[in-house]
Amino acid sequence: MLYPMFETERLLLNPLRSEDAIQIQQILPQWEIVQFLAASFPWPYPTDGAAFYVDKVALPAVSAGSAWFWTLRVKKSPNDIIGMISLSDAHLNNRGFWLSPLWHRQGLMSEACEVITEYWFNTLQRNVLHAPKAVSNEASRKMSIKSGMRLIRQEKKEYVSGFLDSELWEITREEWSSRHAKL
Repeated sequence: MLYPMFETERLLLNPLRSEDAIQIQQILPQWEIVQFLAASFPWPYPTDGAAFYVDKVALPAVSAGSAWFWTLRVKKSPNDIIGMISLSDAHLNNRGFWLSPLWHRQGLMSEACEVITEYWFNTLQRNVLHAPKAVSNEASRKMSIKSGMRLIRQEKKEYVSGFLDSELWEITREEWSSRHAKL
């Protein structure tokens, strides 16, 4: 299934390709990135971890039409990956992302989430978006609040860093559309 590349004010969001695994492997295995990923994420990260994930997990899900993955690149350096964002039809886990710590606190992931969430609701025609996260992942929580999501459940979940307090956030298509009609 083909899906689009997106351009925001500062970013290029390119559909994931097999060759992207080389850069992902260089960036992803940093504690600051992986600590809040699901416990199923292999840690320590194997030397072929990105290639395995891209070729055996992500791209087959794209082919099946159940997930969509984009690499994030700043426009001024379009060949360099700085993070990823994805959408998935997985139950209660529809959007995920990570960003190189060098690019934190600049609003880039908020910019990416805006266009990807719009794609989820307006192109894929999904009715609700769920995003689980660790309570201690404060930046991700703030982004959910800022984007109009609401907290619907709290629980304990296992992450790479251990069992943590976790939250499930959601926003419906109607809430998203209403919010954007006002902007």
